[in-house]
Amino acid sequence: MKWFLRVVVALVVFYGAFNYAYTEMRYLAGGIWLVILPLIAETCLVAIFVSEARGFKLHPMAYVGGFIGAILGLVIGSLLGYVLLRIEGGIFLFILINSFFAYLGYTIGLAWGREIGMLPLFRRKAGSGEGMKTKILDTSVIIDGRISDICDCGFVEGTLIAPQFILNELQHIADSSDPLKRARGRRGLDILNKLQKSPNVQIEITELDFPKIKEVDSKLIALARDIGADILTNDFNLNKIAQIQGVNVLNINQLANAVKPIVLPGESMNVTIARQGKERGQGVAYLDDGTMVVVEQGENLLNQNADVVVTSILQTPAGRMIFAAPKNHVS
Repeated sequence: MKWFLRVVVALVVFYGAFNYAYTEMRYLAGGIWLVILPLIAETCLVAIFVSEARGFKLHPMAYVGGFIGAILGLVIGSLLGYVLLRIEGGIFLFILINSFFAYLGYTIGLAWGREIGMLPLFRRKAGSGEGMKTKILDTSVIIDGRISDICDCGFVEGTLIAPQFILNELQHIADSSDPLKRARGRRGLDILNKLQKSPNVQIEITELDFPKIKEVDSKLIALARDIGADILTNDFNLNKIAQIQGVNVLNINQLANAVKPIVLPGESMNVTIARQGKERGQGVAYLDDGTMVVVEQGENLLNQNADVVVTSILQTPAGRMIFAAPKNHVS
């Protein structure tokens, strides 16, 4: 259906461009403009279609704004360039002026359309129509990278917003002189690029900013409250502050803890003792999902596989810890 609509739009644009060239410029340069003008129009249209298909996805109001802006730009350009048609070679200046004002009007209209699309009147509501509630990405969750895999699995849908001030922070990190920070920043930019190509989500860049607020976390909370969106993060402190201010937060770390396998006291498992524990005689092992298993009397089994029995489980804000003992030591 989408490509059918694109073909219809392409035919309308071709007809309009050809009709304009036939009416205004058929006597110029042997009628070559009957070919050149429709070709230019169709090339621009194909470029827009290809970029959209490759992930250049914006709110519908952005396209409406761009269309209106382009029309207004053409009107202004035609009024300014009309007098040039009477001089020799003026048609080329006329086309140049129209092209410039059409592009200028399109870019300005696109930016205004995106901002209008953020207003509550045009924002998609959770559970209705085409998408879910809008979600704002913070720097930590972009760099972390797991959000891309979660979106690919279909657990996160709808519109994801990447504020411009977050992109600026990512670019600043990517340009850092510290190799580790630079690698993290570049990873974040790669993750954003991957999200743009995901068919399950729509990425939008917003220019909305709060110049009076200096801290990025505070800007995120203000933006979320302003547009009624959730915040996607794995920052524990941001999670708490946002919840205090009444902003809903989706924490990737909490999701990871929630999907870890549940074990109960008395269950048996086979683990590899990886290192010594903090207390004397303890050994520490790790499950495949990274859960720490503290094995009492496991120090002598270092670097060995051992059958252990779960004795207790401790749930902390940072995750889950399992306490166990060697099977042959449990009475």
